[in-house]
Amino acid sequence: MDNNYSDKFISKSRIRIFKVIVILICSLYTLKLAHLQIVKGLIYKEASEAQAIKQIIQEPFRGNIFDSKGKLIVHNKSSFALSFTPNLWREESFPLLVSLLDIDSTELRKSIEKYKEFSQFLPVKFQKDVDLETISGIEEYSEYLRGIDVLIESKRLYQSEAYMTHLLGYTKEISPKELELHQYYRPGDVIGKQGIEKEYEGLLKGSEGVKFVAVNKFGQQVFQYDNGKKDKISKNGFDLYLSVDSDLQAKAEKLLEGKRGAIVAINPSNGQVLAIASSPNYDLTEFSGKISAEYYNSILNDKDKPFLDRTVNSEYPPGSSWKMLIALAGLEEGIITKSSQLFCKGGYQYGNRFFKCLGHHGSINVETAIKKSCNAFFYQLSLKLGAENVINYGRKLNFGQITGIDLPSEKFGNFQDLSTMKKRFGNNIPGWMLMNFGIGQGEILVTPVQMASYIAAIANGGTWIQPHVVSKIYNHETRTFQNIEYSQRNLNLKSNSIEVVKEGMWQVVNSPGGTASNARINGIDVCGKTSTAQNPHGKDHGWFTCFAPKENPKIAMAVMVENAGWGGRVCAPIAKELLLDFFYPERNNIPTTKIDSLEIYEVNSFQDSTRNIVN
Repeated sequence: MDNNYSDKFISKSRIRIFKVIVILICSLYTLKLAHLQIVKGLIYKEASEAQAIKQIIQEPFRGNIFDSKGKLIVHNKSSFALSFTPNLWREESFPLLVSLLDIDSTELRKSIEKYKEFSQFLPVKFQKDVDLETISGIEEYSEYLRGIDVLIESKRLYQSEAYMTHLLGYTKEISPKELELHQYYRPGDVIGKQGIEKEYEGLLKGSEGVKFVAVNKFGQQVFQYDNGKKDKISKNGFDLYLSVDSDLQAKAEKLLEGKRGAIVAINPSNGQVLAIASSPNYDLTEFSGKISAEYYNSILNDKDKPFLDRTVNSEYPPGSSWKMLIALAGLEEGIITKSSQLFCKGGYQYGNRFFKCLGHHGSINVETAIKKSCNAFFYQLSLKLGAENVINYGRKLNFGQITGIDLPSEKFGNFQDLSTMKKRFGNNIPGWMLMNFGIGQGEILVTPVQMASYIAAIANGGTWIQPHVVSKIYNHETRTFQNIEYSQRNLNLKSNSIEVVKEGMWQVVNSPGGTASNARINGIDVCGKTSTAQNPHGKDHGWFTCFAPKENPKIAMAVMVENAGWGGRVCAPIAKELLLDFFYPERNNIPTTKIDSLEIYEVNSFQDSTRNIVN
């Protein structure tokens, strides 16, 4: 009976089942072993050879810049760079690297030692804008150049007839001092150095990404660490949309060629800057990618200081354009009315000194005093106003303070507040100082952007608006435009006072005997004021400030040319040319006739449209 049971248990069917099970198990083990050795073998071999985890920086593209018409003026182009990771570097590779880069060994040694001090493990850029031939050599000898990696970054491209040098600014490698202030940067990174590239650095830069990879003993990548789960994706910088018209900007720059000076044109209704030019300037394309030391030093050592942004960083006496401020103060305080008369006999006697005027104007009212730029009238008016009123109105119109324009390093100018003046003089501020204040001389210094903002406040009827060059920002993350808020304040000036000053400025340009008749434009009521600002260091500086049209003004402007002498001779014609381009952009096709070296434009075909603008 036991034998029969044993025979049944070891029957042929059971033996077959057992054999199938054994074969399946062996097959599974064989397949797994083949998978491990054949399919995954290379991966595990690379993993076993991996010596370290390395960070590869993913560079973002810097934000683009557009003008007021949506025209692209600054964008980016891919460029090769080299990074250096100190802990992977081998000193025996130095001669090979020198030969491939074809640079001075001392210079390369200095760079490498500098970057070693920053971090042993983080890659830093040490060569920019590297040509393709050099990159090919680096790749070919990569196994002998541990710690040297090729990066793709971007460099700026400029696409405009206007240079926009000081407005845009440039980018350059971050300095050690800047590294202390911006700890999220590394040596070799670029940062905005001037203009809006500097002012909006945080928005334009974007955020860099990081890719983590395992490297072998030769510094070569063997696999992506943790399947990329710890990688960080780079994010491109935000785009900026300017209020500046690049065509008007190009014209402003052309008008300043060969001169040292500045032009600032503003929309008086909203503070948007329409054009802002400083001369001399330089070519920003030379600052894209690797900057030539020879070119950089030539700009740095130029006696005319092309790096200086004269629109916001230079200070000058305002001269006679200041007289509108004194006129407003006198009208507001009731010291004078529209019909009040003061006498000019070629100047004004104060104490034992006779302060000269430009002419013998006799009895004149405030409008005529502005028209003829009568110093004697404003000497007397400033004395009648007294120090407190003169200083308070100067401060009310933002002199001695920054405008807050979105450009870096703006200067305050010089116009002290009342408490500071009283500390110096007590309650006895000298009369001669007040008389100088009355004509925009003495201890008054202003920037061109301050003057343009001041004229814009008169033009719009008494609202001071913060000037600005960026009108909106495009956020790539939310895919939306973001408007920027700018400050403004009502100066609480009577409309009658403003109208009297506007009429005086209109007469300067349009009435016989005005000091700026060469700024007159048929069909457009230009209101302006010439200035000749005394300069103790040489020939006087020239100014012309203006707005147009008189009613519902669309543009306010300050033109300043260093050592130009009388502002009506040099600066007023510049302003006229820019106004013609602003109101008649089609005029390039209009025939011109030259009269006394001034171009008179036949704009009759545009008169109807101009009247619509004026009215």
